[in-house]
Amino acid sequence: MAEPLTVAEYERLAEDILEEGALGYFAGGACDERTLRENVESWRRYRLRPRVLVDVENTTTATTVLGTEVSMPVLVAPTAFHRVAHPDGEPGTARAAAAVGTIMCLSTIATSTPAEVAAAAPDAPRWFQLYVFRDRGVTSALVDQAVESGYEAIVLTVDAPRLGRRERDLRTEFRVPEDVLVPSVSAAAGGWGGATPLEVLTWIDPTLGWRDLETIVAESPLPVVVKGIQTGEDAALACEHGAAAIVVSNHGGRQLDGVAPTSELLPEAVEAVDGRIEVLVDGGIRRGSDVVTALALGARAVLVGRPVLWGLAHAGEQGVRHVLELLRDETELALALCGCTSPAAVTEAHVRRIDTP
Repeated sequence: MAEPLTVAEYERLAEDILEEGALGYFAGGACDERTLRENVESWRRYRLRPRVLVDVENTTTATTVLGTEVSMPVLVAPTAFHRVAHPDGEPGTARAAAAVGTIMCLSTIATSTPAEVAAAAPDAPRWFQLYVFRDRGVTSALVDQAVESGYEAIVLTVDAPRLGRRERDLRTEFRVPEDVLVPSVSAAAGGWGGATPLEVLTWIDPTLGWRDLETIVAESPLPVVVKGIQTGEDAALACEHGAAAIVVSNHGGRQLDGVAPTSELLPEAVEAVDGRIEVLVDGGIRRGSDVVTALALGARAVLVGRPVLWGLAHAGEQGVRHVLELLRDETELALALCGCTSPAAVTEAHVRRIDTP
């Protein structure tokens, strides 16, 4: 069987492999899934503007994010329950990200501990995504584990004080199996016997506020990235309360259906930040041309979640690696054909938005 050529092909293969509940969890969004679809489709409402007669013989996708050198402006987004997709789990994803030369962001609700993932790729850069639990002791312990295991940033998710209405999960009655341990939830709950996503999220603190962000920033020895920004107002507040960077994100369309896709949210956030901190974006990135569009709209880099899961489901570590390589190679080609020899050469002049019916 020939190796898949696109992220979309990996998605179709994953659909054939994953059982209904797991597929619905990974692929689904909130309510009518309008935002889920728009996240992907909205990147198509931008047109790249190539500049020609530029020497692009030596084109690179390499850049830096928070001072860390990466091979491309594509990072691995935090996603939960990797061992539900494939036995390689988060350690396999970490090894794949390391092989390609980019950052993996480990989810709080991973099926491996921060130490296990660090051991799988000891020399690779890694970030830890943090949900703040009602039990702040559990939260502090998670941060301590990340620090001790060499993680380089804390990614604080702020758009999930409650779980969005994910109707695919309700229909399939999806539960993480008892034999797939989620260490953080086990610590918070005092044990593990399997759980639905809704049960998992009940341990998250819904009272989190801007003062809590200040406290987390003050107490963390690592830079804090705030993930889940959807307005210019909150982008500015994140700067003012100590964030080292933000991720423009609507949680992959999984929280509030009907919010704008991230390609439309990105310019507003970039304008509000006004160069004070780096701006990242996730949601619907499926091609290297999407990556370059995001750069032109002001993002430092993008994060990809579902594409990684599709690769993991199909072929474990090797599938993740190939998905990341595809996105890297597509990004390099899009840069060259736009007349840009690196991500740093991309400007707002390289893109324009078109009106669609």
